[in-house]
Amino acid sequence: MTSGRAQPVVGVYSYSGGIVGPGVEIAGIAQDGGTIRTGTPPGCWGPMITPKFQGGHEVTRPVMVEGAEIGDAIAIKLKSVRVTSMATSSGVMEFVEGRYLGDPFVAKLCPACGLTSPPSHVEGIGDEAVHCDGCGAEVSAFRFSNGYVIVFDHEAQISLTVGQPVADTIAVDARRMSALPDAADQHSILSLARADIAGLASRMRPFLGNIGTTPSRDLPDSHNAGDFGSFLLGAPHGYAMTQEELNLHKTDGHMDTNSVREGAILICPVKIPGGGIYMGDMHAQQGNGEIAGHATDVSGEVEAQVEVIKGLKLDGPILLQRLDDLPPLARPLSGQEAASVKALAERYGQDWIEDNGPITFIGSGADLNSATKNGLERAAAVTGLAYDEILNRATIAGSIEISRLPGVVRVTFMCPTPILERLGIAHLVRQQYGLEANTK
Repeated sequence: MTSGRAQPVVGVYSYSGGIVGPGVEIAGIAQDGGTIRTGTPPGCWGPMITPKFQGGHEVTRPVMVEGAEIGDAIAIKLKSVRVTSMATSSGVMEFVEGRYLGDPFVAKLCPACGLTSPPSHVEGIGDEAVHCDGCGAEVSAFRFSNGYVIVFDHEAQISLTVGQPVADTIAVDARRMSALPDAADQHSILSLARADIAGLASRMRPFLGNIGTTPSRDLPDSHNAGDFGSFLLGAPHGYAMTQEELNLHKTDGHMDTNSVREGAILICPVKIPGGGIYMGDMHAQQGNGEIAGHATDVSGEVEAQVEVIKGLKLDGPILLQRLDDLPPLARPLSGQEAASVKALAERYGQDWIEDNGPITFIGSGADLNSATKNGLERAAAVTGLAYDEILNRATIAGSIEISRLPGVVRVTFMCPTPILERLGIAHLVRQQYGLEANTK
């Protein structure tokens, strides 16, 4: 365990530069039951157009949790997730050939001087605004094939895309409109002022796209999942891994699961002493699948409480979604429904009704089929239920939902309470869904 005294509240306002892993300096140690407060910069597009970043996000430095050992789990209870950006920009991406080595998220190059991960600056606005500090050449490895600028009303929790004149005005004041934290090193994507969609209104529904525990080997923060992580397989840069190494080290923090929001509880594997909680990539909204490849990346403020779950060995996260985010068939029965079920059992002579609660396993893989299989296998391995029984439970009392294309899914089903008790999380499930302990 890292030296230092554990604190009841740890504030984190510094960032890891695009990498997560044991090589990143920690921000502090939280007591078991303590609170982490942080301000997070946007993920994705800002770091993507900042060539020195070797990952696609800018997440917080990790916070260790007192008493968390390898083979335990840590529950992260999201108490507050609040957007601070006044505007952002996003869209569908294209790569610029000749400006990266194998992976434009990780190994960017200046096309003129050949410098790897060059320092850079912004000159003016538009697609060609990012320039190499060394030679002055335009240097971004990414372009929008279709993009938008979107503004927010925090009080009403609504948003609106704007036309080119408004986007140009916002771009001149990009850092302030993005509400980039003082320690953030990324360029604001608002500087590119791409405004292909104007006048489209939507609700805000903020969540964290990259949150969890530290992998047991340094890797790009955006690649801490089975789908983006597959880009590391045999890659021509220093973060290359085999499939076996990726499976061993990653913790699937980069989920882009839109129900990882205020009120949810995320239970994460501990793969290094202390766990190393990090957060980032807040989105103002996103539909299931993040079908455009990127959503509305924003700065934000987060408050979370942590709890160590001893002896719960996980390969990837378990999510206790908010009640209103659960798929309909996995929502606990109302009092009236429970009474009807009891009457139904009596009518047919069924003398036992299962006591259970909803649980969601995150699965990831190179594509949706492999991600689904991964989530199902994780569920079977952790609960001890047969794989085929998980299939049945997810079919009649749960669901499979896409979190992100190409390969992150949610596997949700009703899990018997004795299993939840054995795992050490029954109290969390009861608290989350207002369930009473079965004292029979």
